[in-house]
Amino acid sequence: MGRAFEYRKAAKLKRWGHMAKTFTRIGKQISIAVKAGGPEPENNPTLRAIIANAKRENMPKDNIERAIKNAMGKDQSEYKEMNYEGYGPHGVAIFVETLTDNTTRTVGDVRSVFNKFNGNLGTQGSLSFLFDHKCVFTFKKKDDIDMDELILELIDYGVEDEFDEDEEANEITIYGEPRSFGDIQKYLEGQGFEVTGAEFTRIPNDLKDVTPEQRETIDKMVEKLEDFDDVQTVFTNMKPAEE
Repeated sequence: MGRAFEYRKAAKLKRWGHMAKTFTRIGKQISIAVKAGGPEPENNPTLRAIIANAKRENMPKDNIERAIKNAMGKDQSEYKEMNYEGYGPHGVAIFVETLTDNTTRTVGDVRSVFNKFNGNLGTQGSLSFLFDHKCVFTFKKKDDIDMDELILELIDYGVEDEFDEDEEANEITIYGEPRSFGDIQKYLEGQGFEVTGAEFTRIPNDLKDVTPEQRETIDKMVEKLEDFDDVQTVFTNMKPAEE
């Protein structure tokens, strides 16, 4: 099992707890996508990818359509993507991705959690060297597909030569460079693959060993961060617990 898949699986198992929170997160993503590329999924690749993720999270169709309609409203707030990076207790690196219409509120909320857990909030970009930023695509595997040939073609689009297969769901997951997101999506759709998930992730490349007690503290800190509506995703370099 690849390192990327291991962390994506671990993140999905604990991400991100409450269904309402997940829908809020996706709703903000839809708002940004609609304002950038329009409300028609067939003409907006980013929106298509977000809708695929929404369906994967069991977001009702009515909620998706409502989010698109709201994004077209004149009074809809403008969201900005902001990242916050720092160290939590026990030297664990923490990377927080947010979508916010009020950066003063958001940085205050994030800083309050770091302070509560005796962490240290750093400057933007200070921890980027600890995480590999990747785009992730999941799609249904075709019965007659030759994965070696497919990966060889996708390497030209910045896709890694390692992929993961979920035989139970009959799905393939691939990882690539973030700048190639649009090209990879266009290729997969052009070849008739059913894309069931498309997102960005950060994979830690320097793992931190922790004790069970330390893990419990970090998990509590992450949960506190996830409680804020502005927070989209929280990544750490804490070594996954052994199953």
